[in-house]
Amino acid sequence: MNSALRSAMQSAGVSPRQLAARVGVSGKTVERWLSDAELIPHGRNRHDASTVLGVEADMLWPKAVKDRIKSGGDREIVQSYPYRSGCPSTVWSDLISEAAEELFFGGYTSYFLWTQVPALADTLRRKAEHGCRVRFLLGDPHGQVTGRREDIEKVALTVSTRIRTTLEHLAAIGEVSGLEARFSAPADATNHVSLSVFRFDSQALVTPHLATHVGHDSPLLHLRRRSTGGMFSRFADHAEELWSRGIPIGKTDRG
Repeated sequence: MNSALRSAMQSAGVSPRQLAARVGVSGKTVERWLSDAELIPHGRNRHDASTVLGVEADMLWPKAVKDRIKSGGDREIVQSYPYRSGCPSTVWSDLISEAAEELFFGGYTSYFLWTQVPALADTLRRKAEHGCRVRFLLGDPHGQVTGRREDIEKVALTVSTRIRTTLEHLAAIGEVSGLEARFSAPADATNHVSLSVFRFDSQALVTPHLATHVGHDSPLLHLRRRSTGGMFSRFADHAEELWSRGIPIGKTDRG
């Protein structure tokens, strides 16, 4: 099953029949895309489907990336993981500790960071104090997309609770120059919940959210900037666009 595609369709409120009509294929074709994660549509259909859903085609069909680009130290894709939880916590810790200029956390909740990265708050405060720009782009805990996501997940640790946990951790850091937080704009919320971008100077971890069953995690790509116009640049530009339209979170909002 292609969980990433199913998640993006659910987040966008698009049925298989609607997606088929807008892409120009049959409903049975979309059903095959959903049922077989190994099935890769033609490039034009991937592009059209990603445009309809507002999600990068490479995240809907990550196998197409693997088939097109080898991974390794000399490639833009450093590593790919079938699940976000398959990425060792030491990777997150090392990327954060090594960044000197730019830390961008574009997860809808970013809740998992506080459980996986030791002493994250102290590290972020120290980074900001030494001139590193630290930014968090979060979903609005009161937004409609957040509510729909909670209806899909139906878990005790709700999306809004996870967002508030991140806000509480940020509030505990206090006012530090260089540390900023914003909610994604309502018009961008569906896009944000479907794709997260975490940037660490010239490296990034990119993952789509899955709105399927409890216990499922998300595929993840570890990217390194090699040239302009590549995957890293596209995802970084995507994150900057969401940030530019984001709603600043004040001190009272974080507490």
